[in-house]
Amino acid sequence: MGKSLAGLSNFGRIKVWAIACVAAGLYFASAPKAHGQLAVDPDLKPYKVASGVSGQIKSVGSDSMNPLMLLWTEKFKTYYKGVRTEVEGQGSSKAMPALIEGAASFGPMSRDAKSNEIADFEKKFGYKPMMIPTAIDLLAVYVHRDNPINELSLPQLDSVFSSTRKLGGDAIDKWGQLGLSGEYESGAIAMFGRNAASGTYGFFKEKVLGNGDYRELVNEQPGSTAVIQSVGENKFAIGYSGVGFKTSAVKAISLSAKPGEKAFAPNAENAYSGDYPLARYLYLAINHKPGTKLDPVRREFIRFIFSKEGQEIVAKEGSFPIDAATAAKALKMLDIAQ
Repeated sequence: MGKSLAGLSNFGRIKVWAIACVAAGLYFASAPKAHGQLAVDPDLKPYKVASGVSGQIKSVGSDSMNPLMLLWTEKFKTYYKGVRTEVEGQGSSKAMPALIEGAASFGPMSRDAKSNEIADFEKKFGYKPMMIPTAIDLLAVYVHRDNPINELSLPQLDSVFSSTRKLGGDAIDKWGQLGLSGEYESGAIAMFGRNAASGTYGFFKEKVLGNGDYRELVNEQPGSTAVIQSVGENKFAIGYSGVGFKTSAVKAISLSAKPGEKAFAPNAENAYSGDYPLARYLYLAINHKPGTKLDPVRREFIRFIFSKEGQEIVAKEGSFPIDAATAAKALKMLDIAQ
């Protein structure tokens, strides 16, 4: 199955399902576009409204997933007038504590759960949280739209953003060190990123900094939108955020795993082939005791997410939809009929 998406997550930490569950998604690499967006798997089933569904959905977690959660919950309420929803994008680190405290129905996370988060959850409930991959996202690296640079390697980014430079390079402070000339040659690089509560912060730290430390000069922002806005306002800036947050003020550059290797753009083809080095799942963490039935409102919300309509929202938002096989396995794991 080639590279596929095997590098996206450490599946051994939580019993989700085998890597093979994403293999069928590779066909999306050459899938047709629908109205300018990625077409979803035609085998995904349309959502069918159930009876007797009411109550509240409270979402606390990833800021990167806030747009998706808002779109999903607003559409879900059109099916069920008796459902109330609340979405808080406080960062992935807030998802598990909210589930543990009973303050959330779902915990969106833009990274895998950490071992201590799983341990805290299991200590409280006696079983592990369910981590359900709902979509695929690419963490993009952005520069100002007028910046002439088009590609960088992960070690170069480590040299820009990290004080420890675990990938082996020397410190990079000016654009001239990355090959730019003219006004950029002596221009200091202004760095923007997320704060420590963010799953995006942790993902970038792991994949780009080799779990090293960020430089103190990195301007930490409370949300993905703020990163994009900051980069768009400063022609010497660089920052990272989900690919769905891109605006006309910024440019998402191509990335390579190592210097001299081919760089790949953050697009659907390179996401599903596994060539883009910063692909990740967008998860929903759920408190579900194995062998029990989910309450109707959570059950139907999950059924909706894994339906044709739910994954069309993923494509519309700018992330990449999962395939029907992955959806079916998620529903089976939660004992939800399609």
